[in-house]
Amino acid sequence: MTFIVGLTGGIGSGKSAAATLFEQLGATVVDTDAIAHALTAPGGAAIVPIRAAFGDEVIDARGALDRAAMRRKVFADASAKARLEGILHPMIRAEADRRSAAARSAYVVLVVPLLVESGGYRSRVQRVAVVDCPEEMQVARVMARSVLSAEEARAIMAAQVDRQARLAVADDVIDNGGELAALRPQVEALHRRYIEMAAVS
Repeated sequence: MTFIVGLTGGIGSGKSAAATLFEQLGATVVDTDAIAHALTAPGGAAIVPIRAAFGDEVIDARGALDRAAMRRKVFADASAKARLEGILHPMIRAEADRRSAAARSAYVVLVVPLLVESGGYRSRVQRVAVVDCPEEMQVARVMARSVLSAEEARAIMAAQVDRQARLAVADDVIDNGGELAALRPQVEALHRRYIEMAAVS
């Protein structure tokens, strides 16, 4: 059985930076966000069912999901979010399982931004690692990266579970409240631990 580490954290916490370091050390990284983007790109497997459920107004000129239009629809209608997740989540899960099973590394890092919110993921991972930083730092990073206002950044954060709830389910916490250089030794230490744990699992 593949030893799987669920890597999560709030928006702007630095999940991608941590995942990149794990990958550089030799772990297989399966990113559910990347899978979702592929599914909703032009020609992606989710486009036809999304168009059938929501109409042409959520598909852009290239034939990809129009994320801004979908975001407006979801924020305005809670049932739209459930319908979208009903289409995407089974597809994402199937592809994540396929990639994890095909991995030849000692362990797999499964990057799931909403791992805590989804609940069911806990049964699929042997370990939960949370990338953590102060909330003000999250806001600043999201604003710098996505050209969003502080209010928009906080609205996205408000839709996620709070920092304390994430930390409560963590087996391992990666502190990304400082410089990027401080991230590497933490990831290297966890990498060694996960190799040891995978060997006896």
